[in-house]
Amino acid sequence: MVVLNFRLCSGHGPWVLRLPLMASALLAMLSAAPALADEPEYNLAMQLANPVAALISVPLQLNYASDIGPVDEGDRWLLNLQPVIPFDLSPRWNLISRTILPVVQQQDIFPGAGDQTGLGDTVQSFFLSPKAPTANGWIWGAGPVLLLPTGSDDLLTRDKWGAGPTIVLLKQANGWTRGLLANHIWSFAGEDDRDDVNATFLQPFLTYTTPTSWSYTLTAESTYDWDSEEWAVPVNLNVTKLTRVGTQLLSVGGGVRYWVNDTTNGPSGFGFRLSLTLLFPR
Repeated sequence: MVVLNFRLCSGHGPWVLRLPLMASALLAMLSAAPALADEPEYNLAMQLANPVAALISVPLQLNYASDIGPVDEGDRWLLNLQPVIPFDLSPRWNLISRTILPVVQQQDIFPGAGDQTGLGDTVQSFFLSPKAPTANGWIWGAGPVLLLPTGSDDLLTRDKWGAGPTIVLLKQANGWTRGLLANHIWSFAGEDDRDDVNATFLQPFLTYTTPTSWSYTLTAESTYDWDSEEWAVPVNLNVTKLTRVGTQLLSVGGGVRYWVNDTTNGPSGFGFRLSLTLLFPR
C-alpha cells in the first residue's frame, strides 16, 4: 500500500477533496456491474488502448504528485480533460484530434509560493492516420502538436506558444497493444522573460485487454528538456474496466506511478492516478 500525505487541512478547495472520493466510488461500482464478455465491448476496450482509434471519447484523468520543489515540500493535483474526436477525411484517412487541458491545484512548489488553482497550458495534437492497418498490422498516425498558453496563473503557465511534430506507432494482436507516442515542442512566441520550451516527450506503452474488458497498462511518460538537459521519467501501472452506467459506456480505473528519474524541482517518489473515460461509439 502506498501512503500519501494529502494535506487535507491546508486550504485546498472542496472540489479537490471530492474528486478522489468520486473516482473511488466509481471504482467500487465495478464489483456490482455486470461483466461485459461480448465482442463489441471487448473491441471498444481495445480501441481505447489505441490513441488514434476512430472513437469519440472524453477521458478525465486525476493525478497526484508530491515532493515538488527545491525542498521537496510541494504537492500537486492535476485533472486532465482529454477529449478525443475523430474526423472522416476520406474512405482511407482519419484525422484524430487529441486535446489535453489541465486543471491544476498546487501548493508550496517552492518556498513562499503559496497555493495556486486554475487552468494550465493546453497541448493540442492532430494525427493523420490511415483507417486500415498496414500489411504487417501496424497502426500509425502523424501530425502537428501545439502548445497553447492557456494557464490562468503565472505559476501555472510557461507563457509560450509552441509547436512541433507528433507521431504514434502501435500494433494490436491477441489482446495485446504495444506502441510508442512521441512529440517534440519548440516555443516560437510568448513572453520574452520566460524560459523557452525545447522538450521531447516519449511514451512507450504496453496494454493487455482481457475478454471481459479489463485492461492492464504499463507506460512511461518521459520528457527530456534539451535546455536544462534533464529527464523526467514517471512509470505508470494502471488497471481499467469497461462497464455501463445505464446506457452510458465508460471506462473506470486507477493505478500508481513512480518517478524513476526526476528533475531538480519536479515531483519524485510515488504518486497515483484515477481515471474516468466516457465513450461515444459512432
